Amino acid sequence: MLFGKHINKYYLKYFWYFFFGIIALVAVDYVQLLIPEQIANIVDGFDNNEITSLNSPIFIKAIIIIFIVAIIMFVGRFVWRRAILGEAVKIQADIRKEMFLKTEILSQRYYKENKTGAILAYFSNDLETIEEVFGFGIVQFIDGTFLLVLSLIKMFKVNVVLTLVCLIPLLILLCCAFIVDKFMEKKYEKRQKAFEDMSDFSQENFTGIRVIKAFVKEVKEIKQFAKENKKNKDANIEFARFGALLDVAIDLLIYSVIVIIFCIGGYYIYLDSIGQGIGFTKGDIVEIIGYFDNLIWPIFAIAQIINLTARGRTSLRRISSILDEKVEVCDNGDIIIPSEIKGGITFNNFSFSYPDDPNVKVLDDISFKINPGETVGIIGKIGCGKSTLVNMLFRLYNVDKGTLYIDNYDIMDLPIKLVRNCIGYAPQDNFLFSDTVRKNISFANDEISDEEVKKAAEFSAVRDNIEEFQDGYQTMIGERGVTLSGGQKQRISISRAVVKDPAILVLDDSVSAVDIKTEETILNNIKKIRKGKTTILIASRVSTVEKLDKVLVLKEGKVEYFGTNKECLENSPTYKRMVELQTLENELEG
Repeated sequence: MLFGKHINKYYLKYFWYFFFGIIALVAVDYVQLLIPEQIANIVDGFDNNEITSLNSPIFIKAIIIIFIVAIIMFVGRFVWRRAILGEAVKIQADIRKEMFLKTEILSQRYYKENKTGAILAYFSNDLETIEEVFGFGIVQFIDGTFLLVLSLIKMFKVNVVLTLVCLIPLLILLCCAFIVDKFMEKKYEKRQKAFEDMSDFSQENFTGIRVIKAFVKEVKEIKQFAKENKKNKDANIEFARFGALLDVAIDLLIYSVIVIIFCIGGYYIYLDSIGQGIGFTKGDIVEIIGYFDNLIWPIFAIAQIINLTARGRTSLRRISSILDEKVEVCDNGDIIIPSEIKGGITFNNFSFSYPDDPNVKVLDDISFKINPGETVGIIGKIGCGKSTLVNMLFRLYNVDKGTLYIDNYDIMDLPIKLVRNCIGYAPQDNFLFSDTVRKNISFANDEISDEEVKKAAEFSAVRDNIEEFQDGYQTMIGERGVTLSGGQKQRISISRAVVKDPAILVLDDSVSAVDIKTEETILNNIKKIRKGKTTILIASRVSTVEKLDKVLVLKEGKVEYFGTNKECLENSPTYKRMVELQTLENELEG
């Protein structure tokens, strides 16, 4: 049995299923203990000449009882397996859903500190262990406890001395159980950590397979995987070896007890044959062995419960680390719900540091204002804070009140869902899902028409490319868009953002992989179709931003200048230098 604040509620939620399952389980345990008694009656009947043929009433009665018991056991086992094991699967699904919902609302900091492969290990191995605890763990606990107690009671009725002798190994086993439990828990935790590391390494390799092939590093990665795999194998073998030693010890105890029963029982029968006995019959020794045979499962169950509970506690602790993680970015206090978002953006003495490095200011004293409907470019050297700046608009991190406004509303007072719904975003990494082109474009709203999808594709100048694909918009693009070129991924990512028709559109370096002609087409579409709506373009080329309403020049996390293209040329050394370099580059290419 396993208890904790994140799983106790499931005992109540599925109480009636567990209740009827346990009733069926106990009923099966009770009736199966009638079998040794009936077999003893048959043996004594033949020994006392009370049964002289197969038509004897005593024999027929015993066979009928055994047959009825078999039917009850068949039905009962079906019921408890459906009730208990079936609900264990539902509980696993419920916890998985709860974990997934929690991971969806955790902050960027959590994903920066925890690798994807490690998180996936929680969703696979650890959840399977929790399912086993709720399924076979409960069965073993109830079944083992009931059979153990009832079998011992019946054994005491047959012969007290033999039963006490049988109890000695069991008591030794129970004493060792508490010591073994701690060792098993540590071994399993080590095993899970090894699987987590191997899973993370594999996931990273699958994601970066093109880079590995491009640098011809397959052999190097295979060798590294072999090391991770060996660590996982050694941890599993160490855990299995410890469990096997426990099983061998239990087998030794079981067979020792059977030998003792035969020796002492045989001695009792001998004494009875010379007239000095206590009335111990051959049927009694068969009955005792039958009851002890029913004790073997509880003994094994004790070992498995020790093993399973130790694993369950480790897995629950790991799962709880996700479920207990604090949700840092959420709606707090009284929120404001405006009737409309027009797209105005104001940064007021805004500064930001990442939570894992609070002493380093990525953005420092940022102040500028974007009016609704303006098209603004953000430019600067690599690492100057361009992407970090626009990420602040999505409430991925908490910011100081009074430093960032949308339509004169403090972003910390607006609902997170509303803020994110009013923004269309084409990220720098152009992440696409392993699905059809249409599903990727219509990700924000599956209900949109095919015509709207085509218009969005036309906006980003990718419609012709899509329609040249064999399956058109139903083309599967592979994980992370692996089957597409860099430019196609960028433009589909833009289409996905545009199809929302958002009040604010953010394109993070989204035209860097397309040619100049395609870039001009996209920029012209922004001017024509996005007229009256706010659009922000992060760019690495001056040509991308020079025709926009305004340009924000960042340098080392600070605003160097904010104004028109002409004003930036006159007042921003960084912008002027970038223009000169691009002019020189164009001349060299020409």
